[in-house]
Amino acid sequence: MTGQTTHSVVAEDRTAVLRLRDVSVRRYTTDQVILDGIDWTVRPGEHWALLGANGAGKTTLLRLLGALMHPTTGTVEVLGSRLGRVDVRELRARIGHVASAQRVPQDLTAHAVVLTGHSGTVQPLWRTYDDEVRLRAHDLLTELGIKELSDRPYGVCSGGQRARVLIARALMADPALLLLDEPFNALDLPSREDLVEAMHQLAEGRPRLATVTVTHHLEELFPAVSHALLLREGRTLSRGTVDGVLTDALLTSCFGRDITVARRDGRWSAYSGRRAHG
Repeated sequence: MTGQTTHSVVAEDRTAVLRLRDVSVRRYTTDQVILDGIDWTVRPGEHWALLGANGAGKTTLLRLLGALMHPTTGTVEVLGSRLGRVDVRELRARIGHVASAQRVPQDLTAHAVVLTGHSGTVQPLWRTYDDEVRLRAHDLLTELGIKELSDRPYGVCSGGQRARVLIARALMADPALLLLDEPFNALDLPSREDLVEAMHQLAEGRPRLATVTVTHHLEELFPAVSHALLLREGRTLSRGTVDGVLTDALLTSCFGRDITVARRDGRWSAYSGRRAHG
């Protein structure tokens, strides 16, 4: 019986999309500790929120997950490959990465921007896109609910439309992992809600896809978000299912001021202010 249990645990762990063990990052010039002793496993179909105050280490952690840097100590495995033992250029091609600060030529149409996800380039490599690839780009625009933007220049799209174009671009490689670095940055309320709905539909339609979303606002979490990790001063304050992590006490500890959390119809909200006393 013991052998069967051990085998099942090992088999489950092999399915991990991300596995970090005792990961630390130090800045060599100042010996400043950016991340300290991070342990974290993300499995297929899990949708994680990564939360913490400015300077907590979120950006550095996301760079590790995207194979954009190596840890100072500890091990990072992404899609079954350990950093330091793999060609990171090939690994990055299998990871979907979305950031509002991505460089995108403003005159490219939305369809052309999505096509560049196939070649992993800023500018289109037109001769590398056959009919099947072009159709896939159209299908992804449809999946994200923006097929009508296909011929619209990226530069005249709204912030929410741009975010969905970038997600479609990231999905061209059919990644098992999608990293979202503050995708809701500077969006107005309607655009935020459109993106929340698009992300929820994407999660439901791709049951094996894992996502990690960096955000400052619980209101930006789509209902399919299942797990959360709280960072405080480079260390893990808490990680696990959203119900156990997104609590008044833990978020108060994470951000250093009283925070009240609410959940309604699968959506989260939080505020900080004077509590009412009965």
